[in-house]
Amino acid sequence: MTVHTPTRSVSAQAPVFERQLRRELAGSADVMTDLAARGRYATDASSYQVMPQAVVVPETMDAALKALAVARHHKVPVTARGGGTSQCGQTINTGLIVDTSKHLDKLIDLDVAGARCTVEPGIVLDTLNLALKPHGLWFPVDVSTASRATIGGMAGNNSCGGRSLRYGTMRDNVLSMDVTLPDGTATQFGPANDGDASHQALTRDLYALGAREADEVRARFPSVQRRVGGYNLDALLPGQNAPNVSHILVGSEGTLAFTRAVELKLWPLIGAKSIGVCHFGSFHAAMETAQHIVRLKPIAVELVDSTMLGLARDIAMFRPTLDAFVKGAPEALLLVEFAEDEAENRRRVKQLAEMMGDLGFGWERDKAHQGGVVEVHDAALQAAITYVRTSGLNIMMSMKDARKPVSFVEDCAVPLAHLADYTARLSEVFERHGTRGTWYAHASEGCLHVRPVLNLKLDVDRKAMRAIAEEAFALVRAYKGSHSGEHGDGIVRSEFHEDMFGSRLTRTFEEVKDRFDPQGLFNPGRIVRAPKFDDPALLRFGSHYRSATAKPELDWSDYPGAAGGLEGAVEMCNNNGACRALDGGSMCPSYRATRDETHVTRGRANTLRLVLSGQLGDATLANEAVHEALSLCVSCKACKRECPTGVDMARMKIEALAARAKVRGLSLRDRLVAYLPRYAPYAARVAPLLNLRNRSAVLSRLGERALGLSAQRALPAWRRDVFAPGAVDGAMDGREVVLFADTFNRTFERERLEAAVVVLTAAGCRVQHVRASDGSARGLCCGRTFLAVGAVEQARREARRSIAGLMPYAERGVPIIGLEPSCVMTFRDEIPKLLPGIDTRALAKQVMLLEEFLATDAAARETLCDKLKPIAKRAFLHGHCHQKAFGVMGAVETTLRLVPELAVETIQSSCCGMAGAFGYQAETIGASKAMAELSLLPAVRNAAADDLIVADGTSCRHQIADGTGRVSLHVAEVLARALR
Repeated sequence: MTVHTPTRSVSAQAPVFERQLRRELAGSADVMTDLAARGRYATDASSYQVMPQAVVVPETMDAALKALAVARHHKVPVTARGGGTSQCGQTINTGLIVDTSKHLDKLIDLDVAGARCTVEPGIVLDTLNLALKPHGLWFPVDVSTASRATIGGMAGNNSCGGRSLRYGTMRDNVLSMDVTLPDGTATQFGPANDGDASHQALTRDLYALGAREADEVRARFPSVQRRVGGYNLDALLPGQNAPNVSHILVGSEGTLAFTRAVELKLWPLIGAKSIGVCHFGSFHAAMETAQHIVRLKPIAVELVDSTMLGLARDIAMFRPTLDAFVKGAPEALLLVEFAEDEAENRRRVKQLAEMMGDLGFGWERDKAHQGGVVEVHDAALQAAITYVRTSGLNIMMSMKDARKPVSFVEDCAVPLAHLADYTARLSEVFERHGTRGTWYAHASEGCLHVRPVLNLKLDVDRKAMRAIAEEAFALVRAYKGSHSGEHGDGIVRSEFHEDMFGSRLTRTFEEVKDRFDPQGLFNPGRIVRAPKFDDPALLRFGSHYRSATAKPELDWSDYPGAAGGLEGAVEMCNNNGACRALDGGSMCPSYRATRDETHVTRGRANTLRLVLSGQLGDATLANEAVHEALSLCVSCKACKRECPTGVDMARMKIEALAARAKVRGLSLRDRLVAYLPRYAPYAARVAPLLNLRNRSAVLSRLGERALGLSAQRALPAWRRDVFAPGAVDGAMDGREVVLFADTFNRTFERERLEAAVVVLTAAGCRVQHVRASDGSARGLCCGRTFLAVGAVEQARREARRSIAGLMPYAERGVPIIGLEPSCVMTFRDEIPKLLPGIDTRALAKQVMLLEEFLATDAAARETLCDKLKPIAKRAFLHGHCHQKAFGVMGAVETTLRLVPELAVETIQSSCCGMAGAFGYQAETIGASKAMAELSLLPAVRNAAADDLIVADGTSCRHQIADGTGRVSLHVAEVLARALR
C-alpha cells in the first residue's frame, strides 16, 4: 500500500510557506498561524483533534485559489472546511485549513422556473432556504445542523437529513459542481454529456474504471439508501439513465477537488404537515414497528429514546415542548411526519393510530405493548418538536458525566426488516463492554444514531471503543447494511473500508484518489490510506491529555473532572456548532457580528480547553489567548439557554477575568466600572461637574486616552436626585413585597423605580424598601459590576451584604422584585455559585422581575387590570439577554398585554450590544454597534412614531437611544402610563 507524503518536510518549510501565504493573500484573506487559532480549527464535532499548520479565511474565491496554489507549491496538504460540524473528523488535518464559511457564501444564480440554483460552498443551508422561501422553493436535504452546515460541507459528506425517505440524499439533489483539481485545473463536473473538454480524459478514465468494477460494485455495495461510505463508484456504472460525473465528488470529503460552486435541484415548499407521535413501552417494539409504518408513506419516521427524553427534560428550553406532546413515560417515540394536503394528513394519522391498534398497542396495555398515537396538527408545536429532534446530538451530549456518548458506530444503516434485531444485538455488544448506547434519528431508513457512553480519557474505554467498533461493523455486514450511513467516513470509518467493501474495491478507491490527486495533497488520510481510528495521537482526549490544575473561583461541582468541575464544564462543548446559527434565537451575538471562529461560543470553549490542558503553553486562564477569545463575549448568557449542552460562557468568563485580575490587577477603567455601587452616592453630589465630560469634546477625547472609554458615546448622566424612598409604600394591609432598587436605576433612572412603586401599589401591594443590615445609607447591590471585571471577592462582599438585608423577607416567602434583568438574574444564577448554600438558593427562589410577579400573581394582576387604560396601539418589545436566557420573555409579553388595546410585537433580536461597559469601551464600540445593527436598531427605526419601544435593560435603552434617537420604556413605565 502506497502512502503519499510531501517530498519536503512540512516543518522545515513552515516559515517560508507561511510568509508566502501572507504575501500572496495580503488584503484578501485572514491568515492565521498562531497556536490558539490553529487549535480552534483542530477539532470538529468528532472525538478527534489534529493541529493544522495554518488556517486561511479567504474573502474571495480568487483568494482561496491563491491559497491552494501556495500550498501546492510547498506540497502542504489542504482541507476545505465549512461549518466544522463533521462527526467523523473530515474537516481537520495537519496542513492548511481553508474556511469557506465566512465569505464564500453567495447565492450565485437562481432559476425559479427550472427549480435550480447555484451557490458558493460556504452558504449555510438555513440561509439558502430563507432566500428561496419567497419563491416557494427549498433545498430539502434538511440536516439537523441546518443553521450552520454549509452546502459545500454537505456535498463533501453526501448529507441525508431527516426527510431523505422522500427527497433522497445530497447526491440525488446535486446537478453539477464547479471545482478546482489538485493540480490547479478549474473545471465543471455534471451530466456525462455536458462534460468540460479539460477533463474529458479524466471522465473517460473514471467511466472505464466503473465498467471494469461493475460486477464487484453490484456485489459489494450495500443495497440501502443510507450508504455514504467510500467513493460513489456506482455513479460510474454503465447503462445508467442519467449518469452524472459530479456524483463521484459528492461524499468525497474534499479528497478529490476543491469546490467553487454547486448547482442544486430545488423542490416546492412543504405545505401542511401532521405528526403522529407513536409511543412505545418497549424500545424493541418501536424498532419492530418502523417497517410497518413506512407503508403509510410518511416523509420521515424519527426515533427519540427515553434517554434523550430524560436529558431534554432537564434543559429548560425543551421542557415545555415535551410536556405538550409526550404522554406518560415511554421507552421510545417514533415521530411520523406526513406532508400531503391537510385532509390527507389527518387521514393518514388516523390510519397510523389504527395500525398501532392492529399491532397490539394500547395506552392501557402491559409494558411491552403499551403505547398509542398523539396527534399533532399545530404548526408551531410541530416546529418545536422538530427542533427537539434535530437537537438530538447535543441533547445526548448534555450528560454531566465524565462518560459521554461517543460517535464511532453512529450511522450504521441496515434494512428495516432487521432493525429491531440489529439494535437488540448491538445493545448486547455494549453491555458486554460495560456500557450502554443512546439512540435517536432516522428509523424510516434503518439508520439510527447510536452512541456508546465512554470516557476516552481512560485506556480501558479506548480499548472498549475498538472492540465495539469491530463487533458492530461485523453485525452490519451480516445484515448487508452500511457501516457509513450518513455522516461520512473521515477518521472514524475509513479504516474499515477493506472489511466492508473488500480489498479489490478498496484498491479501486485508491485508484480514484490517485487519478484526481497523484500527490495526495487534498485532505489526505480520509476515505483511503487512513490511520487507525483509535490512534491516541489523534483523539482529543487521548493518552496525552493533561487534566486542568486551575483553582476556580465559582462552584462548578455540578460537573465532573479536574479544577473542581470547571474542566468538565468546558468539555461540555462538543463542537457541534449550534452557536454558529445566524438567524433565530440569540446565540451568539459576537459571532453574528464578526463571523469569526475566535468569537463564537465553540471557539471560546476550545480555547479554554486547550489552555486548561496545557496545550497553549501557560495553563492558567490568565493566558493571552483566553483574553483574546473572550474580548467580545458580552456575557449575554444566550449560550446557557440555547446551547443544548448548556455551555455557560458568561460564567466561564468570570473565571478568566478573575485569573487575569490576579496576575495583572485591575485597570483604572475596571475600577471605575466595578466600584460604581460604592462611589455612586458621592458622585451624585458632584453630578454637574462629572457631566461636563459629555458636553466637552476635549474631555471626551482625554477620557478615551486615559480610560479607554470611547469619545463617541455619552456616558450615563449623573444626577443629584437619586432614588431615596421611605420605608414602605402602599396600603398597610396589602400584599407584602420588596422592591430591590438596583444601583443603575437608583442612581441614573429613578423614574423606573418610581413607576414600579405606582404599579405595585395599584396592584394592591405593600412595597417594602430594604436597607443594609449594617446600618449604612448605601443601597444594596448584587455585585454584578465586580463580576464584570473579575473582582470576585468584592462581589462576594456585596452579595453577603444583600443577603443579610433580604433573607428575613425571603424566609417569610415575600416576593423580592427587581427591575434590572442582569441584577435579578445575578441573584438567581451567579450568587448561588459565588456562595453555594441553602441561603443563596432560598433567596434565588424569591427574587423575580416585576413582570414575573405580575404574570404569576393572579390577585395582583386582576387588581391592576381593573385600573389600566389604553395608551397606544402597538408596542415593540426588545428582550434583555438575561430575560431570554432565563425564559422570562413570555412573562414580559403577558404583562404588556394587560394594557388594553395594546398589540405587542417582540423584536427578533440577539444582544443589543451595549452589555454594560462593553458598548462604551473604545476597543469594542465597533462590535457593539455591529451587534445592534443586526436586527434591533433597524426594527426600531421602522417602528411608527406613535409606537411604544419597550426595553427593560438599562444598557438596551441606552443603545436604542444612541442608535436611533428613540426613547424606550421599561415595562413598569408602560404600566404606570396606563394607570395615569
